[in-house]
Formats: sequence, structure tokens, C-alpha cells
Amino acid sequence: MRRGTIRLTAVLAAAAVGAGLLAGCSGKNQVPSIGYAVDATVASYNGGSTLGATSGAAAVFGRVLTGFFYTGPDGQQVADTDVGTAKEVPGETQTVQYRLNPDGVYSDGVATSCDDLVLAWSARSGRFTRPDGGPLFDAASTAGYADIERVDCQPGSKDATVVFRPGRRYLPWKTLFTAAELMPAHVVAQAVGVPDVVGALQGGDGALHARIADFWNSGWTMRPGELDLTEFPSSGPYRIESFSASDGLVLVANETWWGSAPETSRIVVWPRGTDYAAKAKENALGVVDIGAGSVDGLTLDGFDERTVPSRGAEQLVLGTGGVFAPVEVRRAFAQCVPRQALFDTLGKAGEPPRSGLGAGPLNAHVVQQDSLYYPAVAGAADPFRGADIPAATASLAGARAGAPTIRVGYLAPDARRAATVAMIAESCRGAGITVVDAGAPDFTPTRLAEGAVDAVLGGTASAPGPAGSSTGVAAFAALRAGSGLDVGGFANGRYDAITDQLAGETDSTVTLNLLTEAENLLWAQLPSIPLFATPRTIAFGAGMQNGIAGPTLAGTGWNMDRWVLQR
Repeated sequence: MRRGTIRLTAVLAAAAVGAGLLAGCSGKNQVPSIGYAVDATVASYNGGSTLGATSGAAAVFGRVLTGFFYTGPDGQQVADTDVGTAKEVPGETQTVQYRLNPDGVYSDGVATSCDDLVLAWSARSGRFTRPDGGPLFDAASTAGYADIERVDCQPGSKDATVVFRPGRRYLPWKTLFTAAELMPAHVVAQAVGVPDVVGALQGGDGALHARIADFWNSGWTMRPGELDLTEFPSSGPYRIESFSASDGLVLVANETWWGSAPETSRIVVWPRGTDYAAKAKENALGVVDIGAGSVDGLTLDGFDERTVPSRGAEQLVLGTGGVFAPVEVRRAFAQCVPRQALFDTLGKAGEPPRSGLGAGPLNAHVVQQDSLYYPAVAGAADPFRGADIPAATASLAGARAGAPTIRVGYLAPDARRAATVAMIAESCRGAGITVVDAGAPDFTPTRLAEGAVDAVLGGTASAPGPAGSSTGVAAFAALRAGSGLDVGGFANGRYDAITDQLAGETDSTVTLNLLTEAENLLWAQLPSIPLFATPRTIAFGAGMQNGIAGPTLAGTGWNMDRWVLQR
């Protein structure tokens, strides 16, 4: 068991037994390889990039690329003390001391170092820009990293001191330098031909900065059968052995891992696009973690199967240009979307609870249903609870937009999302709005920014699969101007100011006021339309031990190194 998580995992295991979500069996023969079906896509190794974040790198590589923290099964940040320690230092200026494990080494034999932190901060700080003013690094977001003034690091050292800007505090600092986002700086140094990344980034050579950014942006892109494994070293209990369309993503025990060895030496990740029904019939799956109702014909006989509400928010992210440039058209569309009917038909995870995740349609953009603040801010959604065709018709007439056509894109095939689009199309037809299903097997959220679609149907931050966390950092960042996750191009200075203040606010009354203002603003501007907490089907095969459901961005593979399958 990971040293830093023994107590937590024991508590979670006890809780999961009561909820029926912990798999266990007393079989005699351990299976040497476990198949893991998860509806993320394997597109980038770099979870801090826009491509990595929107494809689901955190759900695949959390135990391959480790960090100081990882997302636990309830969406909370958990310290990974095998990697190192992070300690906030008392003082007027927020300062965090990081110390990497002295034994830490990548699978290629290169020691982990503070260079990795400098690279992460530099890439996500927003400090490096192109001549046209745009960001040099295609970072998913700059949340928290933009508040850091400097990272004190002697190249190659195990120690780093992170100093935040004077007057700024970033309360969710444990979301920084995390699993699947702390990338190997030495690989970048080798690729661009410099002794160390720290010196290169501290220097004034703009052309060199651009080369570093180019590799960070695209050097870790993953295509089946085309990996140069020397560029994909591991800092966790598993490393990549191979990646192909026919054999999946094969992870094997990392021989250089300094922590507890993984219980099972081989995990085969079957990502989005796999014929899951066929794999189930072949008895090739031990763990399944997919959107509920997303796969037609999937039979999980013999599995301990549960459908649970996740921390991912099923939502429509709307463009703010093209057909949706007038806010009145966005309002008309929101008024004809049958949010209550969608929840009743497609959004329930069993019998809904009276409150909390999955209790009903999601009536907030950035505040989660189990938050103490949710009941106070949810009232702004009242005009959009169910399809109001007369109101939608009136809004459309006021916009003088004629009879618009809305193209809704999502990663296909996905039976539940196809049904969602069909229900919206049927409802909005009455208001003179044509809704077109633009789902595609190669769909990415960036198609919204490119103008190829008008809306994206997905989870938090447009993720196709596992999404969400208790901190909600991605949800806030996905609507912030200039963020890589802001695929709809929403820009509102007041919203950005609110998020900045919330990141360091400790007064609950002020927090409530800010969240109320944010939700009122977002329901007025409608950069997105929240639908419901995405239901997830999580199943463990007979004989599975130590499986704990993780309906968050880290997925159920958050502790895959502890899995044991006995048959």
C-alpha cells in the first residue's frame, strides 16, 4: 500500500463496503493481467496540456506519472508521500516547500528533480507569450500557477521553494504539481538540446522558449503504434510497455519504482473507441468505468456493477461566436432544452437522493450539488428548469436570428449522449431551432473553437469520460478567458475577477456572495448549460480485490496498483 494512503484507503474501503462499491473475493489463483475499460481517450501523456486534460490523461496515467498529490475517489486531493512532501510555510507571503523523495527516479534511470516543478510552473504560468500575445504553452489552465512569483530550484536538486505573488493566496494549492501533470523535464531538455530546462527557461532566448513550448505542447502526443518510449518515462509504479489499437495501452510494473510494488504486474487500459461489449464477452475486462448507458449491448454478467453520480457535470458548452454570438440565441436554446426531462430519462443514477450529487437537474455551473452553498445559489436556474417553448420563441424573435441550426458535437459512439441530443432536438423544434447531432469518433472539444460545431456535449471542462473533483478547479477554469479549457471563447472580466478572489477567500459569507454573483452572471450570459451530474457505471469482475469506485477525473484507476484479480 502506498505509504501516504494506508489510513485513507482503509477508511474508504470500509465506506465502500457499506455502499456496495468495494470488490472483494477469496479466490486462489491471481490473474497476472487486468483489463481496465475506461471511456477516456489516450491522446496525450501530458495531463497539464489542453489535449491531455480534455481527453482524460488523469484517468489513465495517474499511476504512471505521479505527483505530490492525486485525486482520490471522492474527488479530494490526497498527498502521495512516496513522491515527496509539500509543506506550506507560515508567513505573510504564501510559500510552499517541496521535497522530492531522495530515492525517486524515472524508469529511464534519471532522478526526479525540482526541474520538473519549474517546467510545470513555466508552462502553466501564462508568462510566456507569442508575438501576437497568445500563450506560448497550450496549457489547460493557469489556475494557481499564475499566482506563483517564482520557483527556487537548483537544477537537479530534490528541493524546491514555491513563492506566491505578494498579496495573493491560493487556497487549493494542493491541486498544483499533481499526478499526470508533473512532466519529466529531462526529456524536454534532451529534445531541445540544453543541459537543463531551468536555465533555459530563466534565460532570455525567446526562440529556445518556443522550442521548449513546442515539445511540451505536442511532444507527448500519443498515437497507437507510433510511440518512441524513450520520451515517455514513468515516475510511478507502472510504465508504458506498448500502445496499439488492437492491444490497448499496456502498462507494466516499473522496475525502478521506489515505493511498494504494484499488486498486479500488468494492466491493459482499453480506452474510448474499444468495442467494450466484445471485450466483456471475451472475458478480457476486470474493471469497467464508463458513462452510464453510453454503450449499447454491453452485458456485465458476473460483475459487481453499480451506477453512481459522478463529480463530472454533464453539460452543453456553447460557443460565443457564430450562431450563438447573440446572448439572446443562447438564452432561447437554454429555454428549449428539457433539463428536467433529460435528468428524469438519462441523468438518474438509481433512485435519486433527497440532496447532494445526483439529486436532480444540476442547477449551477461552478457550485457542486453537495456544496453547502448550492441551495442558496441554485435559484438562478429557475427560468431554465424545463422546456419553455413560448419563452424560447420570444427570445429568438427578440434576437432576430431567424430559425437557427445548432450543431452539437460529442465523442461518438455514445448512446446516452446521442439520446440527449435527440431529446433536445425534439424539444427545440417547437421553438424553430434545428438541432443537429454532430457526434463523431474523432471529435475533440477544440472543434468548438474552430467553428466546426456550435456546442459541445460532455462532462466538466468538456471531458468525454471521467471528470470532476471536489475542488472544482477545472469547472472554474473552463469559463475563464484565455484558458485552454475555455473552448467556447467565453470572456467576462467580472467572472474572472470573482474566480481570482474565490481562490483565496476564507470568509464564508463573502464566498457565498461571490458564488451567488457568479451563478447569476453565468445564467444570464449562458456560456454553458448544466444538465446533471454525469452518471457513471463502475463494475468489478468476480474475484476483484481492492477495487474502489472513483467517479472523478482520476477515474476508478486511481489505485490500480493495489488491484488484485483472483479467479
